[in-house]
Order: sequence, then C-alpha cells, then structure tokens
Amino acid sequence: MIAYCDTEKALPNEKLMALFRAVGWTTEDGEQTHLHHFNVPFQGSSFVVSAWDGDMLVGCARVISDGAVRSVLYDLAVLPQYQGQGIGSTLLSRCMKRYPTTEWIAETTEPCVSFYGKHGFAAAAAGEDCVFMRRSCPLFDSEGARL
Repeated sequence: MIAYCDTEKALPNEKLMALFRAVGWTTEDGEQTHLHHFNVPFQGSSFVVSAWDGDMLVGCARVISDGAVRSVLYDLAVLPQYQGQGIGSTLLSRCMKRYPTTEWIAETTEPCVSFYGKHGFAAAAAGEDCVFMRRSCPLFDSEGARL
C-alpha cells in the first residue's frame, strides 16, 4: 500500500538520490558532488508531496507557487517499477489541489506529454503570446541533465 506525505519537505538525500538515479536524472558524479544538499530545492519549495512503500521513496513532486496566480511543478518522479499504478497522477493531483486556482506550468519531455494532457495541461503552440523560457543552472549539464 502506497502512503503519501505532504508534511515533510526535507526528503532523505539518499532516498531522493536513489529515485532520481532510477529515472535517469542524476549521475554518480553529481550525487557525490551534491550529496549533502541534494534535497535543498525540495526544502525551499512551496509544497512537496512524496509517495512511500514502507520506508522506500517511490515517488515525489514539488511545487513553487505564489499561491494566487502561478504554480510551477518540478521533479515529478516515480520509480520505474511503480509507474503505471496511478502514483504519478496522485502526486500531481495533490499538488494541484494545494493551489487549485493557479495557472500551472510544467516542463517535460515528449514521452510524458500525454500524461500531463490527461490532467488538463496543453503544450504551448507556436505563435502563442507566451514562451516558456529557461536559463541553465550550473548543477545541470548543457542539455539539462542533472550532474
């Protein structure tokens, strides 16, 4: 049985790194470099929700929000062996229920577009008057992968 927690932002570094490693978001070099502050982005977020199978972190998501106008979803991840069981949908739903009246922004990859589409997200079309802009972080390589 999966248990969800939305009261703890400081997810254990080692468990968070294991989850990110399993979904291909980190490398061993990056983990060693950032071991002691891997969860700092989670602690600084407006809202964090995690999914647990016993003491194993099987999924997480975090949100940065102003609480009124805009919310940005980051780091929605589910262990591959737990995908397809509704955990990602539950994590996303819990985030959206926390800030139900805000606009939501999420950056994703092509294989995940349909997942977000099921939850009311739409890809920005060319020619719209808004553009999703990104400035790289030194903790990422030039293609956006976590170091």
